[in-house]
Amino acid sequence: MFVPGAELSRRFYDEAVQPVLSATFPGVPHSAALLGRGSEVLGFDDEMSTDHDWKPRALIFLAEEDERRLGAEVRAALQRDLPATSAGRPTGHAVHTVRGYLRQQLELDIDHDIEPRDWLTLPEHGLRAFTSGVVFHDEVDLQTARDRLAHYPHDVWLYLLIAGWWRVHPEMNLVGRAGAAGDELGSSLIGSRLVGDLMRLAFLMERQYAPYSKWFGTAFSRLECGSELTPVLWNVGRAATWPDREAALMTAYERLTAMHNALGLTAPVTTEVVQLWDRPFKVAWAGIPDLLLPLIQDPAVVSIAQRWPVGPVDQFRELIWAPQNRHLLLRLFD
Repeated sequence: MFVPGAELSRRFYDEAVQPVLSATFPGVPHSAALLGRGSEVLGFDDEMSTDHDWKPRALIFLAEEDERRLGAEVRAALQRDLPATSAGRPTGHAVHTVRGYLRQQLELDIDHDIEPRDWLTLPEHGLRAFTSGVVFHDEVDLQTARDRLAHYPHDVWLYLLIAGWWRVHPEMNLVGRAGAAGDELGSSLIGSRLVGDLMRLAFLMERQYAPYSKWFGTAFSRLECGSELTPVLWNVGRAATWPDREAALMTAYERLTAMHNALGLTAPVTTEVVQLWDRPFKVAWAGIPDLLLPLIQDPAVVSIAQRWPVGPVDQFRELIWAPQNRHLLLRLFD
């Protein structure tokens, strides 16, 4: 019978790791958690997940001074005394400080202020990997760091909403334009990209980070809006002709507009059907970015937002995959 990796890791900590630490290093505070990459961290693992890199494991966090003083000894004791297997699976462990772990995973110094340009160069999948998972024990403020990174600051969030809406609006008419030119495949590709952008808007509006592509749809289905929006967005993907695709996108846009109204950020808006020149293409528009922009108060975010709102850097996936490359992206916001 399949047992989720988070539960196996909790048992491994309770039954093996914690007793070793208590017996060998009494009085030394630590935190322990299951964090980082892996479907079990996100809570999406199943039987198929067990075929590689899936095992009971625990990350141990020491205070900075204790890690300098005792880190090598703690690693040696865990290597020596922990069982090689648990529940029939190989086990894993590692010792960090909270600050060191975040430097390693996100190239972020948690002991300093987190500026808007930091937030815009932190990949969402990395933020989700750190703020998901399970904390088993906490004496060195691991959860405090997780709470600090749990959501985008309000003004950064407003900016990302603006950017999200602007990613959708200019592209909607292209679904019809490509289709009318006889390119239904190209129209379908544009429609699919718009579906992804609308899904990202939904994640933003529900204040959740989106995971990377493998679990993007799964996580979307578990949003509060997931059950309502999924069939609407499916209609975009299944549409065989551009008019049907356009109609499905307009329905999806109206649903997202209703979600915006439910946030109470601005006065309620209604969608307006805009027809471009004398072309037979229609798009829905609600003018939401113009209403959100005046709400931003942080001068640093205002400065960024007054440029063309390109949004976060997750679109540069290959560049940001390695945390040590984040310094290159920071220059985009100078």
